[in-house]
Amino acid sequence: MLPFFEKHKKKIVIALAMVLVCCAVLTAGRKKSAIFLESVVGFVISPFQDLTTGLSSWMDDTVTTFTQTTEQADRIQELEAQVAILEAENKRLALYEEENKTLSDLLDLAQRYPQHPTTGAKVIAKDPGNWYDIFTINKGTTQDISANQVVLAPGGLVGKVIESGATYSKVMSILDSRSSVSAMSTRTGDLGVVKGDYSLMNEGLCIMEYIDAEAEIMVGDEIVTSNLSETYPDGIPIGKVQEIRTDSNGLTKYAIIEPYCDLKHLTEVLLIDKSEVAQ
Repeated sequence: MLPFFEKHKKKIVIALAMVLVCCAVLTAGRKKSAIFLESVVGFVISPFQDLTTGLSSWMDDTVTTFTQTTEQADRIQELEAQVAILEAENKRLALYEEENKTLSDLLDLAQRYPQHPTTGAKVIAKDPGNWYDIFTINKGTTQDISANQVVLAPGGLVGKVIESGATYSKVMSILDSRSSVSAMSTRTGDLGVVKGDYSLMNEGLCIMEYIDAEAEIMVGDEIVTSNLSETYPDGIPIGKVQEIRTDSNGLTKYAIIEPYCDLKHLTEVLLIDKSEVAQ
């Protein structure tokens, strides 16, 4: 073996060197090929990876935005419901406040006539039309309500009771054409009779008739019940003079009266029994 190696030593070394060179070249080629393939694959896949990443981010943002929008919508709906509840509560409190004010005003009226028994009542029905000319209250003979008792509301005179049942009574207001109230001007003392009038009722007005032609009554005067009435206590406010007109005979004149009471929105009234004296 050694003599053969010694003899061909030079050739063997050259051959080994060539083999090593070939191996090195082949290995280097494969590595370059691998790098090239990886580059190609990376070039093709990278845009898809970027697109996928972008889509994922967009979907995340969209879901987040949708969730936030839904939460905001729910919150807005919840706030709107709360506002509706508060508005309803405010209306209810406003009604209570108005009712309390009406009752307080009626109490003040009752205190003006301590010599007569008074009773409060609620309006429960009315004849057709915008104005309260004939209406029904929720108290009757069971509560000692009877015909000709005087009916007041905040502001002054409403009218009188014309009929009573056990648990209800009917009231005729000063707007009704059958109503008649002896009245006077507080400024001049001029007398007349306040009555309802068909042509004026739809305007919520009434008239004061039989005023002397020489009377000094004028627009703006306050009209109250006079001491000549058998039914009504004297001094109850009725309304104010809106206009003065002369009758066709030239001997008398009459006044258009605007009632102090709101005869379009009655809810609570006060009844006075002039026939009795409070104990």
